[in-house]
Amino acid sequence: MTFRLRKLILVQDEIHHDGGSDTAVPRRRAAVLAVVANPFAGRYVEDLQPAMEDLKPLALMMGKKLIAALGGPDGIDAYGKGALVGINGELEHGALWHAPGGYGMRALLGETKAIVPSSKKVGVAGTTIDLPLAHINAAYVRSHFDTMTVMVPDGPKPDEIVFALCMARGPRVHSRMGGLEAHQIKGEDGLR
Repeated sequence: MTFRLRKLILVQDEIHHDGGSDTAVPRRRAAVLAVVANPFAGRYVEDLQPAMEDLKPLALMMGKKLIAALGGPDGIDAYGKGALVGINGELEHGALWHAPGGYGMRALLGETKAIVPSSKKVGVAGTTIDLPLAHINAAYVRSHFDTMTVMVPDGPKPDEIVFALCMARGPRVHSRMGGLEAHQIKGEDGLR
């Protein structure tokens, strides 16, 4: 299956405060977006799952770019992924990204325990998508719940998909919602 790559976009931000005082260490987030041809656009295909295998090299390449943008794997403690399908495709085409996107990041980051949160939707060029973020080792760490909103001005075209990966360093600035804290993670089940 061919998911021909048209373009790659890297987006980064650094958050110093969110209304309170400046943080000692800003929160850094980055996302990488790949705009690819959708080989299933305009037709219904019963068995999509084999195409996930074809996306694994793309996920690894994107994950490496993302980790490099954040200065290496040490300190990356949140991740997420998403897919935006052009209007000639279907939501299920975005679901192709679940395994390759998630396992790609997990393979590069090492011993991660938590599931990689995901979002997907169908839209036109310029549609935004919120990439969910959660802690890499414990899904219940509230301080790391976040989203990074991204978009591609000229994509996805009707016969394209935008696959995205997102990573971050540190909790939301001024996090104060309680619950499980990062230093309390047991690392047994990906939840706590």
